[in-house]
Amino acid sequence: MNAPLALLKMRFLTGLQYRAAAAAGVLTQFFFGLVFIMVYVAFYRHAGPAQPMTLEEVAAYIWLQQIFFTFIMLWHSDYELFDLITGGGIAYELCRPWRLYTVWYVKLLAARLSACALRCLPIAAVVLFLPEPYGLSLPASPEAFLLFVAALLAGLLLVIAISMFVYLSVFWTMSPVGSILLIAVAGEFFAGMVIPVPLMPDWMRQIAHLLPFRWTVDFPFRVYTGHIGAQEAIAGIGGQLVWLAILVAAGRWLMGRALRRVVVQGG
Repeated sequence: MNAPLALLKMRFLTGLQYRAAAAAGVLTQFFFGLVFIMVYVAFYRHAGPAQPMTLEEVAAYIWLQQIFFTFIMLWHSDYELFDLITGGGIAYELCRPWRLYTVWYVKLLAARLSACALRCLPIAAVVLFLPEPYGLSLPASPEAFLLFVAALLAGLLLVIAISMFVYLSVFWTMSPVGSILLIAVAGEFFAGMVIPVPLMPDWMRQIAHLLPFRWTVDFPFRVYTGHIGAQEAIAGIGGQLVWLAILVAAGRWLMGRALRRVVVQGG
């Protein structure tokens, strides 16, 4: 375990150096957060029947997306890993005495943690003091906040497990473009990043409930607002861990198959 932990620390500290990119990201997320909330304000003013979520819950949902954007975005990629596969550098990785899946997983985890450490506090410090309905409300209760933290961290691990399939697909496709596009479009939509899952039509919501994506975004953010109660949240965290175990096991198996077939050519 020493090697993955040391790598996690090293990559985390390296990621903290990108302060200018983080500052640009903070401004971008402020802009998009306000735009999305304005759209929902207009929608709720003219909506007829009662909606499954209140405007205050939706505003909190959107700001949590912006605060933890680096945790939940499925299109985020480490092109160094793609270059290792397509450029033949994977041969050096295989010579090192470590489990390749674990090392790549830790690299991706560290990158997301460092990016969030630079961005989340500046955004949260501002949106908590914005006037209604544009601000971020406080958690529904201290219990809801603790469950939210647990669900958010489980969701982060689940996001990385899902994104690992993009890297594994490059062993066969030699290009990440198609896999990233598929994950970004389908995954983020059914995760609730375009519209919250409760606001989807019934047939679409049923599809979302069959897939693992909603556990990464929709579930933890609705736990924060109290839209999902404590008992359901505890059961949901168990569901997250089950999906995590399934996806990690599938990822390890797929990487094993890929490494048995890998061919490195060079002069």
